[in-house]
Amino acid sequence: MSSKSIDREAPVQGAVVLHPDREGRGHARDAEARLEEAIGLAEALDLEVRDGLIAPLRRLAPATLFGKGKVEEIGRLIVAVSADVAVVDDALSPVQQRNLERAWDCKVIDRTGLILEIFARRARTREGRLQVELARLTYERSRLVRTWTHLERQRGGFGVMGGPGETQIETDRRLLASRIAKLKRELVEVRRTRTLQRSARRRVPFPSVALVGYTNAGKSTLFNRLTEAEVVAEDMLFATLDPTLRALKLPDGRPAILSDTVGFISDLPHELVEAFRATLEEVREADVILHVRDIASDESAAQAQDVREVLARLEIDMDERRILEVWNKLDLLDEEARASAEGEARRAHPPAILVSAVTGEGCEALLRAVSALVDEAPPVAVVAPAGEGAAIAWLYRNGRVIERETADDGAVRLQVSLTAQALGQFEQLFPKAEVRGP
Repeated sequence: MSSKSIDREAPVQGAVVLHPDREGRGHARDAEARLEEAIGLAEALDLEVRDGLIAPLRRLAPATLFGKGKVEEIGRLIVAVSADVAVVDDALSPVQQRNLERAWDCKVIDRTGLILEIFARRARTREGRLQVELARLTYERSRLVRTWTHLERQRGGFGVMGGPGETQIETDRRLLASRIAKLKRELVEVRRTRTLQRSARRRVPFPSVALVGYTNAGKSTLFNRLTEAEVVAEDMLFATLDPTLRALKLPDGRPAILSDTVGFISDLPHELVEAFRATLEEVREADVILHVRDIASDESAAQAQDVREVLARLEIDMDERRILEVWNKLDLLDEEARASAEGEARRAHPPAILVSAVTGEGCEALLRAVSALVDEAPPVAVVAPAGEGAAIAWLYRNGRVIERETADDGAVRLQVSLTAQALGQFEQLFPKAEVRGP
C-alpha cells in the first residue's frame, strides 16, 4: 500500500469569460465594467479565469447567440487556453447553450446559471437553501433536454411486450414538478415562522433599519462596524446571502434592529427575485432603508439604478421618507474625487451620507441621520368614521399605531405616532378623519 496521501481536492477548472456587448463598441467603458463583474462572478465560483473577451453583437443568432465566425474564433481561444468552462455573461436559451457546448466541446454556463450556482454554494440557513434549490429547479426545468443524455429512451408497460410507457423526459419532468411543489410547501412553513417572528418584533417598539445595495458595495462591513458583529465580509461578489439581524444602538441610547440582506446585481435572475421575495420582506417592513453604494466605483450610478429596479420588482416602496443613501468606500477616493463626492452628496435629495465602513469615518453622522428618520413625534388621537378604511391603512403604512379601538357605530379610534410632515399630509388626504392634538 502506497504511503503517499491521496489528493482529494477538486481539480481547478479553467474558464473563459465572454461578455456579449449588445450595445456595440460605443459603450466600451460599460462593457469593460460588465466583463470585470462577470470575471468576479466566475472567480467567486472558484474558476480560474484564463481569458476574458468582449464580443460585440450586431445581430443575435437564434441558434448560438453569436455569429458563426465569432463562435469559431471563441472556440479557438478556448482550445488555446485549455479552458474547461465558457461563461457567457448573458441569458442563453436551452438550445443556444446546447449548441455552444457542441461547438466548443466544453461546459457552457450563462449568467443566470452562474449566479444560481454561487447562491447554491453560499446559502447557509434552511430557508436560504430551500429558496436556492427552488430557483435552480425552476431554471433547470426548461433545460432537461440539455442536461440529460438518456431522455429519448422509453420505458415499457407492465408486461414484457408492453407498449411504450412514458418517456424518460416525461418522468423527469414529473419528478421535477413534484420536487418543486414539495419545496414550495416547505417554504410556506418557513415563511409562516418568519412572519410570526416579524409580528413579535413589531410588538416591541424598536425601529427597524435594513441595508440594501449592489453586491460588494460594503454592506456587511458597514453592518459589522455599526453593530460590532462578525458577519462574513469579503472582497467577493455575494459574500453574504442569508439575512442577518443585530441590535443597533442609536446616538440617544435607543435600540434599533439592523438587518443585512443579500446584495443585488444587474440582470438578477427572475427565479432568484421570486425565490428570495420572503427574505427581502425584511426590507419591505423596515422603518428606514439604507441604500449602500460603492462611491469609488465608476459604475456607482448604474448600480444604484439596478438596485432600484430590483426593489421595484419586489414592490418595495422607494419613498424618500424611508430611503437614505449611504455612499461607502470614502477611504478609496483621492482628494479631488472626495471633494466632488461631498458636493454631490449635499446636492442629493435627501442628502446622502458619506462613510468609510473600513475606517469608521462618517458612521456617527450616519447614526444621527438614522435617528432623525425614526424619531417619533408624540402620539396623536385619530378618529376615523366608519367606511374610512383607506385612512386607517394609510396610518399603518406611514406611522406607528400604538393603540386601536372600534366604537359601536363603527368608528375607529387610534393612537398613532406621526412625523409633522406625515400628519399634515394625512389631514389633507382624509379631511373626514378627526385629529386630536398630542
